[in-house]
Amino acid sequence: MKKRAKLRSFIEKGELFKIVGAHNGLTAKLVAEAGFDGVWASGFEISSSHAVPDANILTMTDYLNASAEMASTVSIPVISDCDTGYGNSNNVIHMVQKYEAAGIAAVCIEDKKFPKVNSFIPGRQELAPIAEFVGKIMAAKNARVTKDFMVFARVEALIAGWGMDEALRRAEAYVDAGADGIFIHSKSKTSDEITAFCEVWNKRAPILICPTTYPISEDEMKNLGVSIVIYANHGLRAAIKHMGEILRHIKENGLSGVDSKIVSMAEVFRLQGMHVMKQQEKKYLKTEGGSVKAIIPAAGAKMDSSFKEILEDRPVGMLDINGKLLFQRNIETLNSAGVQDINIIVGYGGDKVSLEGVNIIKNEDFQKKGIMQSIIKGMDSISDKNVILYSDIILDQGLLERLLKKEGDIILVVDSTYRKTQSRNKELELVMAEYSSHDNRRTIDVNRKNLVRKTGKNLSEEDANFEFIGTALLSKKGMELLVKEYENAKFPEPLSFTDLIQHLVGAGHEVLAYEVTSGWMEIHNFSDYKKACSIFCGGK
Repeated sequence: MKKRAKLRSFIEKGELFKIVGAHNGLTAKLVAEAGFDGVWASGFEISSSHAVPDANILTMTDYLNASAEMASTVSIPVISDCDTGYGNSNNVIHMVQKYEAAGIAAVCIEDKKFPKVNSFIPGRQELAPIAEFVGKIMAAKNARVTKDFMVFARVEALIAGWGMDEALRRAEAYVDAGADGIFIHSKSKTSDEITAFCEVWNKRAPILICPTTYPISEDEMKNLGVSIVIYANHGLRAAIKHMGEILRHIKENGLSGVDSKIVSMAEVFRLQGMHVMKQQEKKYLKTEGGSVKAIIPAAGAKMDSSFKEILEDRPVGMLDINGKLLFQRNIETLNSAGVQDINIIVGYGGDKVSLEGVNIIKNEDFQKKGIMQSIIKGMDSISDKNVILYSDIILDQGLLERLLKKEGDIILVVDSTYRKTQSRNKELELVMAEYSSHDNRRTIDVNRKNLVRKTGKNLSEEDANFEFIGTALLSKKGMELLVKEYENAKFPEPLSFTDLIQHLVGAGHEVLAYEVTSGWMEIHNFSDYKKACSIFCGGK
């Protein structure tokens, strides 16, 4: 209703209402974002998008569905091009009822015989008798429910070559029948016909024009008393030209140089409203255990020397692993396990991180403060369950789903097989738990409660029985405790996650170890990277 009132208000105030042709929700959104006043649900564009002639080949339902999609996408009025009304007066009544119910602000019908042919096609341009079209106008006005729903009459006399007198005679009759405005159409190469019509018409009723073939400035339109200008098909024609050029480039040159000529995937996601969907998922989609948040600290600048050239300006999460970034692989795994609320904390190379569907949080003090501050920055809110996942770790979905089912306030995921791997030239975050591993025996997960006794980079391998794999699960209570201790205690900086966990263990708080022996891998050096690419071969 507000859209219809806005259109009527523009016209009553004598302002020039500028609308552009579109054929679906995306093109309508582009029109709206470009700052135009309304959208023209173009019959020509809609039929072209189906690759059929603009000659009533499609059904009313086809045009209605496209118009409704546009109206539901944008907050500006949509005026629908309804050709001849899709039949006689009975069809027009049905058409108005459906378009009004779909949220369309106005419809425009033309005085040709059904089936019509596009106005710019030479040859058959048959006009309906005036009496027949007057009946359609009256039927349309009587069928509407809301007074702000408008019905425009399109006069095709100049297109058909019947002359100015016939155009004026028809326009007078249509306004007498109740038309809310006259769309006077011309395919002349100059604006002379339109100017002559408007000067004689003298603003008796609102005028709509469509300057597809003739040049005319908006100042001239205003002086002539034009109420609505329709830039009917320029978007479609631009898209066809540019898409053709890009496809020919790819055919001849492959993808080299293409990215700079096309919009990013992030821009497409934005136009789709992906960020809105993600916000809604965070609000409404819950796992069986309640809301879940994932925090991925990725601000650190440390890297293995074998990555010097590859990661000289970006974090490890931006590694391309067979067509998908490391970040993307973990985001997909988290999403598949029902985790939609994901915060990634960036610092080093953070300007290179562009991801859709996650919150990117900057940590300018990452070098001084360390990973624990990044985790705290990722706590914009505390969920029922909170996953902490280091950015150089890849998890499989099965491990994550099993972890999410675990009960406990603070759970560290640990692996005992680190003893069997070759030296990785890195500091290990080790764990000493109450129970050792299952002594290499075949076993099943019996959910035994295994308490963490000590943890940290300073723990010796002789005392440790597990490696912390950079993945943890904290309940709401556990995360609140972590935040409280971080804020209240005085720790030397930079502070690691396992340093704070050791503080909690020392203070008598319960921390559990969840033992795994598979389902994860770390990308610490180039050798790990090659292994990951071989595992995810084929882009899977």
